[in-house]
Amino acid sequence: MNDGIGVVSLYVDDQDEALAFYVDKLGFRVHADVRNGSYRWLTVQHPDQPSFQLGLFAPGPPIHDEATAQTLRAMVAKGAMPPLVLSVSDCRASYERLKAKGVEFTQEPVDRFGSVDAGFRDPAGNGWKMIQAPRNAT
Repeated sequence: MNDGIGVVSLYVDDQDEALAFYVDKLGFRVHADVRNGSYRWLTVQHPDQPSFQLGLFAPGPPIHDEATAQTLRAMVAKGAMPPLVLSVSDCRASYERLKAKGVEFTQEPVDRFGSVDAGFRDPAGNGWKMIQAPRNAT
């Protein structure tokens, strides 16, 4: 039986820097931080979604050879990976709170399609859209 998705992964170039960003700036919490030699299984969770984990993984062994790892790091740094979406109740207030914590935004809040959205990137270059649900959504 399929019970749902448990982990969605992001490639990051520096797991310690990513961990600090997701915990200290976005408010996630550490779920797992396990090492096996040079490999590190690092996941965080949004405090309101405890059954879902976001994996913060460095490209490289044992999954990738060095050439593939370099390509992946370059793609992430250029913002070429698909963005993730963070749902918020008030995009403008969240924007101000995260900007005060040092999150660098690529797009200020914009009214669009009855909602408000903004964009930011994590230190590795992964793109995020922060979207406020339309006020008339049920």
